[in-house]
Amino acid sequence: MTAPLTNISNGTLKQRKVVSHTITGLKRWSCHGGELPPASRVKSIHVYDFDNTLFMSPLPNQKLWHPSTIGLLQAEDVFVNGGWWHDDRILAATGQGVAKEEPRAWEGWWNENIVDLVKLSIEQEDALTVLLTGRAEHTFAELIRRIVASKKLAFDMICLKPQVGPNNQRFRSTMLYKQALLEDLMYTYQDADQIRIYEDRPKHTEGFRRFFDIFNKDLLSPMAPIPRKPITADVIQVSDIVTNLDPIAEVSEVQLMINDHNSQTKDKKLFEIKRTVIYTGYLLNPTDTAKLLTLLNPPQHMFGSVKTLANNILISHGTAPPHILNRIGDIGTKQTWQVTGFGTLDNKIWAARVTPIPPISTYHTHNHVPFVLLAHHKNAQPGDANRIQHWQAVSADKQYVFQTTVGEKAQLRVELENEGESEQENQYFRRNLKRAHSPPSAPQQNHRQNGNDDNRRQNNNNGGRNPNRGRGGGGGGGRNGGRNGNNRGRGGGGPRGGYKSLDDVGTGGGRYNMQRGEPNYDDYVPPSDYNAAFPALGGAGAGGLPYGK
Repeated sequence: MTAPLTNISNGTLKQRKVVSHTITGLKRWSCHGGELPPASRVKSIHVYDFDNTLFMSPLPNQKLWHPSTIGLLQAEDVFVNGGWWHDDRILAATGQGVAKEEPRAWEGWWNENIVDLVKLSIEQEDALTVLLTGRAEHTFAELIRRIVASKKLAFDMICLKPQVGPNNQRFRSTMLYKQALLEDLMYTYQDADQIRIYEDRPKHTEGFRRFFDIFNKDLLSPMAPIPRKPITADVIQVSDIVTNLDPIAEVSEVQLMINDHNSQTKDKKLFEIKRTVIYTGYLLNPTDTAKLLTLLNPPQHMFGSVKTLANNILISHGTAPPHILNRIGDIGTKQTWQVTGFGTLDNKIWAARVTPIPPISTYHTHNHVPFVLLAHHKNAQPGDANRIQHWQAVSADKQYVFQTTVGEKAQLRVELENEGESEQENQYFRRNLKRAHSPPSAPQQNHRQNGNDDNRRQNNNNGGRNPNRGRGGGGGGGRNGGRNGNNRGRGGGGPRGGYKSLDDVGTGGGRYNMQRGEPNYDDYVPPSDYNAAFPALGGAGAGGLPYGK
């Protein structure tokens, strides 16, 4: 059967090359070699998206990367290999990697509700079951076939985006590719009266709905390209589940992607991974975070609007000055604290006042009173916690004692070499940290050396961004005393554009610095209120501890 292709994306019919809609032709879309059912048998077409619909493909970690880098990694035209959604090593690194995950069918990485629906579709005798993804066929076909086969999901068709379509089509976007395939499906299986699509991206679900509306309207037109009754189309929005790679594996894979780019690029735009320290603090572990959060009792109507933290006692924004760390101890130093009070501001910010154990400990806190910021309303400024003046004593059973580790919370950035360094990193904090309110004139309660040195500086950086949960607080080794801690790590960095690996991580006092050196089709955009950060790589063994939200 032949018919002219139609331009459905803009709602107009245009005469184009006449193509054949046959089962033989349809098979060319699939990288799965199985036979397709005869046209007379299929009454329903079931189409399943792969990424974050059926399979929980890892996304760039928002706790690890700066928001600008989240978008950069997923852009199709930045790296020579196409970036996150076009590099099969990223998908292959899911879980513990193919070698370990394939024998156990990537257990825990599936949306099991959708898996159950796929199995029902496969069992339905008059249904055609299709896996449809915008990932590139020449890059991902083998890996996705292996992932699907490990789960024993016998799709009739497994369709990935080809470089050139079966009729020599070239697609300007993934949506146009998918529409062309769906059109071929519906014209080939003319007797199908229903098509069902499962998709996680709202933008794509709306695009599919518009596509089917126009498709059915065009069938009723005198210019209809082929006699066919309208089809009932259901586009089901699937709630996606965000998953991430192991943080160290993720940075390693991104570094390999950068290495490939730097060795192949012709425009001399060489990228590297850089690190911005968001703050230095006494970091809590997850168990103590959970314990301190039991002090919280926000109003019921605020549930869902309160962001919990309880992850640190702030020492300084950015990298702590060497003179402070020389006094209180370097990255990895332990300090014990005890909760002495609870305070709130306008019922929108909650904090636990603490005191060091033993009381004669040498310590330093950025705020005039040492406290753990427990939580804040999403519309409140965390820095306003410094305005809390009335602290309520807590009962003896709530005077929790907990141990902290001096560490740093940071974000990683992928940028052009020599871009955004030194003074610009300092300006990052000046732009993004809310001006602190001057502390009250009451006598300081801290013992020995505490936050008084901060009062010699302009106290204008309190209330910075409060990162979400991460791992660790830094690594061991000597510190770099440079102005911004931008040590170049082993060997001073090496030549521009040279090969780099995780061995190039700087060892200076936990300062991680890679040495010099939703897919693009997913239309992923980081949320506007994103403020997460991630610490130095290393974990407890490298002088840091994982910590809570």
